[in-house]
Amino acid sequence: MARLSAPGVVERPVVDELGPGSGGFWIVTVFNNEVNTYEEVMDILMRATGCDSEEAWIETWEIDHLGKSVVHHAAEEECISVAQVISQIGIRVEVSQE
Repeated sequence: MARLSAPGVVERPVVDELGPGSGGFWIVTVFNNEVNTYEEVMDILMRATGCDSEEAWIETWEIDHLGKSVVHHAAEEECISVAQVISQIGIRVEVSQE
């Protein structure tokens, strides 16, 4: 038979004040062009952000069909680095605060 214990104190979780939506994070937005192929865009997204092929395909589809896609969320320095890698193949990239 399982033994029941008295309820303990439940501590309030620590909320990251700089989490997504707080304005403390930065984003990388990639814009569509008529030059790069799906394969080129997927490859550069995977190399720049470390995402898998499924996520890269979804983001590439959004870029193609919606005109742009947010492909990365991180600190400003990391977003700038990611954007530099992506822009190497001629894609327009924007780094902005969330």
